[in-house]
Amino acid sequence: MRGFQYRFYPSPEQKVMLAKTFGCARFVYNWALNLRSIAWKERQESINYGATSAALTELKRQPEVEWLNEVSCVPIQQSLRHLQTAFVNFWQSGAGYPGFKKRSGHQSAEFTRSGFQWKNGKLSLARIGKLKIRWSRHFQCEPTTVHVSRTPAGRYYISFRVDEALPAMPEAAGEIGIDLGLKTFAAFNDGTGHHAPRPLRRKMAQLKKAQKALSRKRKGSSNRNKARIKVAKIHEKISDIRRDGLQKLTTDLVRKNHTIVIEDLNVRGMMANHCLAGAVADSAWGEFARELEYKCGWYGRVFIRINRWYPSSRTCSTPDCGFVNHTLTLDDREWTCPRCRTTHDRDTNASRNILAVGLAERQNARGDAVRPRRDRRGRQGNHLRSENRSVRCA
Repeated sequence: MRGFQYRFYPSPEQKVMLAKTFGCARFVYNWALNLRSIAWKERQESINYGATSAALTELKRQPEVEWLNEVSCVPIQQSLRHLQTAFVNFWQSGAGYPGFKKRSGHQSAEFTRSGFQWKNGKLSLARIGKLKIRWSRHFQCEPTTVHVSRTPAGRYYISFRVDEALPAMPEAAGEIGIDLGLKTFAAFNDGTGHHAPRPLRRKMAQLKKAQKALSRKRKGSSNRNKARIKVAKIHEKISDIRRDGLQKLTTDLVRKNHTIVIEDLNVRGMMANHCLAGAVADSAWGEFARELEYKCGWYGRVFIRINRWYPSSRTCSTPDCGFVNHTLTLDDREWTCPRCRTTHDRDTNASRNILAVGLAERQNARGDAVRPRRDRRGRQGNHLRSENRSVRCA
């Protein structure tokens, strides 16, 4: 299953109908969440998707909410399924408790096959009509699900879920180790590196000015809404720059290399440090690793994460040396090994060690997952043992 996202431009009448659809889907989601939350607090019998669906049928018959019948019933029903998925993730995957949706936030609605018509490459949504989509690329199969969304800045996007084969990518024999950092976003084992655009840092002055103007506007006024849209546009520009840079970098790495090894960083823990949180969030290490992992799975590459506790920066990468410099600090960008007298660049040395450890663990594990040993408190016992997550595609 693949996803294709495009921007579309609705007419004034379609904007009104989309706003009603978003509002009804949001209302039903919050209404069902409130029912399930009350049952949770009062320790009553848990309410599942079937119970909320039956209650929704009774709710639509009440005259106070007759406006729910003005839009298609498909996105309203899908909002209940999304709530059920959120609760399943809360119980099984350790995700947070589902929260209520806001009117000023990201709005979305999902249409299944019964809620849209696809004919000759043109889309028509139930009670909305044909959409003017800006096609940037095309797909061959018929979509199974259509997801319509509106950003806080007023952009409209449509996403198609398509069951389509992936395009083939030429074989590559390269092997690369990547050390992630703040000064150099990605340092490679061949001595090169990539510097991230860091759009938040570049747009910080503009963002502060817009947020300061927003704080001065009276709540509920039209001027406050205009100021809110200005802030949202700056945030979208920042995310667009960051997303474009990450997509281009990860695609280039996957195209040129067969094996990619990175370090499993504790991004959430580093975000707790208020001195580094802004820079870490601007770098988007987690999104970079996520994109690398799924693209390696798409195109038959090998993706490996090594243990975060391995001292990659302090270990000498010279063959047959392996000296560990315990006196190395974060300010030391270069250091000389006292055993073999080799001068190392901190980031390049770390990337070479990451690649060597990843390849060694992959060879020992024969492509299977290797998890570090942990004691009773959940701590990893051997810092030299790495977590090897190899992603293969036939």
